[in-house]
Amino acid sequence: MWKSQCIAGVRFLRVTKQYLPHVARLCLISTFLEDGIRMWFQWNEQRDYIEATWSCGYFLATCFVLLNLIGQIGGCVLVLSRNFVQYACFGLFGIIALQTVAYSILWDLKFLMRNLALGGGLLLLLAESRSEGKSMFAGVPSMGESSPKQYMQLGGRVLLVLMFMTLLHFDSSFFSVSRFERFSKLCVQSDIVWHLQIIQKHFIFKPLLPQILQNMVGTALIILVAVGFKTKLAALTLVVWLLAINVYFNAFWTVPAYKPMHDFLKYDFFQTTSVIGGLLLVVALGPGGVSMDEKKKEW
Repeated sequence: MWKSQCIAGVRFLRVTKQYLPHVARLCLISTFLEDGIRMWFQWNEQRDYIEATWSCGYFLATCFVLLNLIGQIGGCVLVLSRNFVQYACFGLFGIIALQTVAYSILWDLKFLMRNLALGGGLLLLLAESRSEGKSMFAGVPSMGESSPKQYMQLGGRVLLVLMFMTLLHFDSSFFSVSRFERFSKLCVQSDIVWHLQIIQKHFIFKPLLPQILQNMVGTALIILVAVGFKTKLAALTLVVWLLAINVYFNAFWTVPAYKPMHDFLKYDFFQTTSVIGGLLLVVALGPGGVSMDEKKKEW
């Protein structure tokens, strides 16, 4: 069974080898692009929230929103155009760090883990840009794969795993209440009806057996990706799994645009899509030198 799945995975990679990195990059930057556009359309709300929360004044709050808008959209354009990718990644790292502090994500474990997962995707993007730069000197002798790239791939894999740890649940709820409290701050909108809708959609008791099976399968797959064993197949399986969860639970297109829940689901959908992009980069690049797959070649 496992052997047949491996063969199917190899065939898929051969067919999609030319297009997979492009799709991965587009998915990876989608959350930054969506958030940058959100800053434009919710300019006043975001500015007022920062000003009220930090008491920093109108000017600094406006600078914060402007920096987020330009930094995210500009970084996305550079990544997609394949120009100054490393600088774009560093800029997006800075945006993640800035929002982690400004929106108090540091004290919300699940949102912090998801932000770290986004950082893992950016690390893989950095590793890919190093590969492209190295390929320009194909005729020059090399002492082997550079250590920084290996460890960036390892760090990226481990951080991506954090996204799936937020999806594993060991009680009757799919997400914690703090997740909804956090997003009400991000949207700068909240009302009782909206929160009741969220609770009805996400706090539904799930049968014990499917919950246990999901935890077991998910845990096995994330361990395989983290240690780098059968990495491409495990990452591809996680892509399919996360894509199904994302489309089912975060279907923002089914909610009218004027309802606050539309923004909530859209935010979650694109953040999850970015992690899918990071996993697709794992599928395209492989696990790197620090992995069991690489060590098996030496055995």
